[in-house]
Amino acid sequence: MKLNNITKAAVCISLLTTFGCTDNFEEINTNKEGITPELLEQDFNHIKQGFAPIFNNIQVITANFEWVYQLQQNLNSDIWSGYMATPTGFAGGINNTTYALVDGWNGFIWDYAYKNVMYNAVDIEKKSKGKFDQFYALSLILKVEGMHRLTDTFGPIIYSKYGNTSPTEYDSQEQVYNQFFNELDIAVADLTQRVDDGDTGESTFKTTDLTAYKGKYKQWVKFANTLRLRLAMRIVKVNPALAKLQAEKAVAHKFGVMQSNGDLFKIISPVYTNPLATISGSWLDIRMSADMESIMGGYEDPRTEAYFDPSTQFPGQYKGVRTGIEIAAKADHQDFSGLGTVAKTNEIVLMTTAEAYFLRAEGALRGWDMGGDAKSLYEQGIAASFGQRDAAGVAAYIADNTKLPKAYVDPKFPINNSPAVNNVTVAWDEAATNEVKLQKIITQKWIAGFPEGQEAWSDYRRTGYPKLFPVLKNYSGNTITTEFGVRRINFVQSEKSSNQGGVDSGISKLGGPDTGGTRLWWDTTGSNF
Repeated sequence: MKLNNITKAAVCISLLTTFGCTDNFEEINTNKEGITPELLEQDFNHIKQGFAPIFNNIQVITANFEWVYQLQQNLNSDIWSGYMATPTGFAGGINNTTYALVDGWNGFIWDYAYKNVMYNAVDIEKKSKGKFDQFYALSLILKVEGMHRLTDTFGPIIYSKYGNTSPTEYDSQEQVYNQFFNELDIAVADLTQRVDDGDTGESTFKTTDLTAYKGKYKQWVKFANTLRLRLAMRIVKVNPALAKLQAEKAVAHKFGVMQSNGDLFKIISPVYTNPLATISGSWLDIRMSADMESIMGGYEDPRTEAYFDPSTQFPGQYKGVRTGIEIAAKADHQDFSGLGTVAKTNEIVLMTTAEAYFLRAEGALRGWDMGGDAKSLYEQGIAASFGQRDAAGVAAYIADNTKLPKAYVDPKFPINNSPAVNNVTVAWDEAATNEVKLQKIITQKWIAGFPEGQEAWSDYRRTGYPKLFPVLKNYSGNTITTEFGVRRINFVQSEKSSNQGGVDSGISKLGGPDTGGTRLWWDTTGSNF
């Protein structure tokens, strides 16, 4: 990330605070000499135009805006999940990686979600609800996908009262999740009925759909069901009865959840590659993490070569960087392993089929009806991930009950060394405790989900797995513990400048101070069982 990009970020946040991101939107974006509203409404184009900004900004994938993705996700959840680490000592090493949360970076998470996902989803609702409900249903699914990431980052957010006059009150995270489940109910019911009536959706939504689904409603329902399953598991410790109800509803639906790699939810950019290719390959700002080196290296995981490139400094080796260390010079670690082919594709995967199997495996472990037992679903999850990455040797990998994660060795700075911390094997062990079984499930789910750090960070906060190396430098001022790491991001400056009353309502529903160490509603202490 260049210094001028940091300046751009500050200017953008200032402008958003001063003018608002959607003031006079229709007037500004209307070409008075161009296409008329009547022409725009042909083939539902006045509705369809709102979908592309959502697809392109759940994760920012627009060319020349890689720096926005870097601030939106890469320098927070991608790192806190244990997936990646930066060799760059931004701000003298006092930054998100060392728990000194940078407001000027983190504001992009909030602002891009509202001005791109939430604004367009609500606009589509206004134009389609009650008239063209198929678009309303699809917008609800995308809204839940985009905005659950926001509430899982901040906690209370503006949701049910979005668009109200200032101050706009925040919903508690519990209220937001309840609305998520209700919105998925509406979307699934509508699209299922359309499929039953013979409408596949391809003639209506295919040219607008930037996913691999190509407009097929049945595929969108499978994704919605799997999204429901994900959200159900998120709340398992705080509301186990509702979690079970929602999870079983997802699996029992006539179309079910994702089962083949043709079902996975990926956004396909017709022009651009994954922003991680630039951040890693051109800027050299992100590398393989020490946690990935320890876990995948210890397992001798065949997927490693798809995820990472070998180190240029240590040819033939996959070398990771530890997070939260002293970084004197970028050159010290920039030639360790960068991101591989997974980051060089134009397909941005936001939910894998492997995740669906691991979610079901965890549900079965908890005694829920998931259409299979925990062992078989766990192994199917690993197999799905290997298939997704075209990796060989899955049978031997699943049966391996000896290999363990390895110690991390920094070849330049021994102070960063550490013995392995996530000491479980791959093979399922029926004699193990449920806690060990869960650790195996989440560890393999973590490997399979790479590079989607947002979901991995949420799983880590919810379960504590996989066990990750702690930071060595903690500049949070005692607001975030080294033991438990960052639990959330504090509310953003743009909101404090323009909606302080709303922020105050959010803090009152947070259950703790507005710091990175306060746990979210679903992130409770205590045993996983």
